[in-house]
Amino acid sequence: MIQSFELKNFGPIKMLPVNRLGAINLLIGPNRSGKTVLLKALYCAQKSVELSGRGKNKRTIAEILNEKLYWTFQVDRIGSMVRRPNAGPLEFSMTERRGTSFSFSFGPDTEKKIIDIHNDCPPRQSNSVFIPAKEVLSLLGVIKHNRDVLMEFGFDETYYDLANALSPSTQGKIAAPCRDAREQLNQALGGRIEYSKEKKAWVYYQGKQSFDINVTSEGTKKIAIFDTLIANHYLTKDSIIFIDEPESGLHPGLLIQLLDIIVALARYGMQFFIASHSYFVIKKLLVAASQEKMSIPVISFGGDIMVSDLRDGMPENPIIDESVRLYEQELML
Repeated sequence: MIQSFELKNFGPIKMLPVNRLGAINLLIGPNRSGKTVLLKALYCAQKSVELSGRGKNKRTIAEILNEKLYWTFQVDRIGSMVRRPNAGPLEFSMTERRGTSFSFSFGPDTEKKIIDIHNDCPPRQSNSVFIPAKEVLSLLGVIKHNRDVLMEFGFDETYYDLANALSPSTQGKIAAPCRDAREQLNQALGGRIEYSKEKKAWVYYQGKQSFDINVTSEGTKKIAIFDTLIANHYLTKDSIIFIDEPESGLHPGLLIQLLDIIVALARYGMQFFIASHSYFVIKKLLVAASQEKMSIPVISFGGDIMVSDLRDGMPENPIIDESVRLYEQELML
């Protein structure tokens, strides 16, 4: 699990140290303020640590990191990610809960090879995954073709990694908390989504009826992503999940159900980083922090970046300010 991190001159982020992370961590703020950049930076670093030394992988951690940054941020030169003008080198570091750390830095003239890298984190058996705002179940073939065949920018590395992670379900025992989560997910779906070997496609089953995945709602497909990643054993205890705008495509009721499942999986041992614009997400996690007596750090972007904790109450942020403003307008009618 990630215990702390620090970014310096990373795109729109001038300086951001966060020292105490939790099982659930929330990122809020206006568009283009750096939330998704932070999510992707953490994902690239975590995935590089995860894959380095795993199995028969012979690539160095520098080679893995170079590839992750290049295909995730889709820049011709990695150095173009450095904050301008004349802000100094881009620096990134993160520390795991067991005290091990990973860091790297590079300047604006860097092409595609990072030299300054430090890593003493051991290889991880558990997987990290990035779940973007847009669902991907109906786009798996397109995403893989774009990367494996065309080798062009389009869907970034987070989509490609997720497409590969969403392989058809495999047999095997699933831990009880994950089984419970799957049951709740299927209840939320009102059915189940499975891969049909006969049709060679994903199918949504509702009772005795079946539907092509392309005619189901985006919210249904998004919930099914979680179910599939648990069913195929990709997500396990100690997995780290990065979620960009979980509210996208989801009715508030379904969103609350998903957040209940996230809280349960966090108690089990998974770690979550969630970027959101939704008042419902903030309010639900505020309630969860109180009920579970759980620390939920909040990184509030926009102007000066502020770090607070939902366990201590609602943070100041533009989302809450706008909700209050609309409420005050209603009172004036």
